[in-house]
Amino acid sequence: MTEARDLLVELGVEELPPKALQGLAQALAENMQRGLRDERLEHGECSWYATPRRLAVLVRQLAASQADNTVEKRGPALSAAYNEAGEPTKAALGFARSCGVEPEQLETLETDKGKWLCHRHVARGARTAARIPDIINQALTDLPIPRRMRWGAGDIEFARPVHWVVLLFGEELIHSRVLGMETGRETRGHRFHHPAPVQLDVAGEYAEKLAATAYVVADFKARRERVRQAVDQAAQDGGGKALVDAELLDETTALVEWPVAVAGTFADEFLTLPPEVLIATMQGHQKYFPVVNPNDGRLQARFVAVANIESADPEQVKRGNERVIHPRLSDAAFFWQRDRTRTLEQFGEGLDRVVFQQKLGSLADKTARIEALGLYMAEQLALDQDAYQRAARLAKCDLLTAMVAEFPELQGIMGRCYAVASGEPAAVAQALDEQYMPRHAGDRLPQGPTGRILALADKLDTLMGMFAVSGAPSGDKDPFGLRRAALGCLRIMVECALPLDLEDCIARAATTFPQGLATQDAQDALFDFMQERLRGYYLEQGVSATVFDAVQAGRPTRPHDFHLRALAVSDFLQRPEAASLVAANKRIRNLLKQTALDDKLEPDPALLREQTEIALYEQLCACPASEHLEQGDYRAALLALAGLRDAVDAFFDEVMVLCEDRALSNNRLALLSALRGLFLATADLSRLQ
Repeated sequence: MTEARDLLVELGVEELPPKALQGLAQALAENMQRGLRDERLEHGECSWYATPRRLAVLVRQLAASQADNTVEKRGPALSAAYNEAGEPTKAALGFARSCGVEPEQLETLETDKGKWLCHRHVARGARTAARIPDIINQALTDLPIPRRMRWGAGDIEFARPVHWVVLLFGEELIHSRVLGMETGRETRGHRFHHPAPVQLDVAGEYAEKLAATAYVVADFKARRERVRQAVDQAAQDGGGKALVDAELLDETTALVEWPVAVAGTFADEFLTLPPEVLIATMQGHQKYFPVVNPNDGRLQARFVAVANIESADPEQVKRGNERVIHPRLSDAAFFWQRDRTRTLEQFGEGLDRVVFQQKLGSLADKTARIEALGLYMAEQLALDQDAYQRAARLAKCDLLTAMVAEFPELQGIMGRCYAVASGEPAAVAQALDEQYMPRHAGDRLPQGPTGRILALADKLDTLMGMFAVSGAPSGDKDPFGLRRAALGCLRIMVECALPLDLEDCIARAATTFPQGLATQDAQDALFDFMQERLRGYYLEQGVSATVFDAVQAGRPTRPHDFHLRALAVSDFLQRPEAASLVAANKRIRNLLKQTALDDKLEPDPALLREQTEIALYEQLCACPASEHLEQGDYRAALLALAGLRDAVDAFFDEVMVLCEDRALSNNRLALLSALRGLFLATADLSRLQ
């Protein structure tokens, strides 16, 4: 590697959107690395930095120039390059001239397609400093900014107006224009604590100098950990424990450059509100961290805010935050009191006036579909249909409450709260909350049987309806959360061990829509879509793609049954008999492909001649795999079949399957087909490696 130095790129901007900050910084670093790779510039670690006012990338040990590159240029075929007298033709002369050399300096390139004239030369690598501006500009152009803005009289566009650009290569300042700004070596410190310019002498000192002199923690991860520790400590100092939500932690980190935790309190009277309401108010509206009692987990009348300033009068900052939260909690208390003047069922009277989706009708229509589909599934599982029917009719009522209108993230949660206040059964109230579970990746699943069915019915109705009117989601666009809904259904069926037939449930859901809307094509497309989600689910669980394909070959339509098969095959592959039996399955498959044997043909013991085929037949008849398969115990079935390995190996070693006697040959194929059928009842092992 040539001489190497650190490269620093920093954009100083007006405050960036906090929820987009991490993504922008990571994308900038990835784009920079891709650009360096395309330019053949070797480098070490690449780190990104992000604060509300800056995006930066630091590339360690970046080569000072590209490595020299041997360039090979192919010319005309050798047969066309020289005449019979051995003199160069016009083609050879023209090629030499284009390469800037004499014909005798050309070389011969031999390939499997013939011989050619060629010219080889060493191209000197370009200086890194000359290539960096283009790499940066392309990296910025490729950033995933949904809505760019322009400022001033220029036509430059970016997420926010740019005020400075730092571009250092070691100690060297690379002069260029980036987003309309002349590059320099001056960054800025904290807007209030250190508004003066900060000169950087060398790229590698960036983060340390900002933190030591300018009240800026540029490293996002380090700043997030600093926020977390400060919030935890502030809560502990008051005898509590902070509830640190991961998303709020990231958002708060993106709002500050120099985090300082500030503890505050609110009136005890607000503790009469449901805890979820208080938490939603503090986290969603105020970006505060709630505080609970560390012993019993009950919410305290305290919170922790994170300021972006180290105030000389922290008590005033505390009072300011307390002053702000009071009206927000007062609004929540007002919504709670007003909503409770009506029963949850009474809110349902307005569901027919709220459109769910233009072609799929109102929320009242969706409620009716959920009720019908869920009752069918409850019947299949022998569950309490009365409890389900009540939960289904109340499922969407809380969407019309003032509280959910103000806090949409409390849908379902407020349904549970208002159901309890209205005197509904506990199972019904619990189901209203659980219908939206899992709300995100890794979220907990519904625990109650009524909640599980309601969650399935709600999600399957949305999936079937949207596939009927618009098909599968494409690209990143998924406004109805169909991918999340599909995975949620599969997780509930698999992890809650519900023996429901997915294909059957989809077909049943289709019958609840107007005739001709949910076509068979839409049903098939939805089933295939969910199978792809199931594939992703198992890959994340560590189940190999080949195991998934082997199980899917049998097209099992019950996700929990699929799960049992996948686990059984994964376990089977760890056994010493697996390799031999997988190979045997491949061999049997290939043999059967060569014939037109009737799958229903059974082996005739009277036609068995060789001792090894008689032994295989007898062991196959005695094998308890069929009984295990009837009970759905695929692990035991494969274990029983593993005991046939020696008999199968001996059969293939000593028996000629495709012999001249057609009757004997067909009988042996029927024997192998029966053996393969037992394996296929779990999975197609011939697809395994």
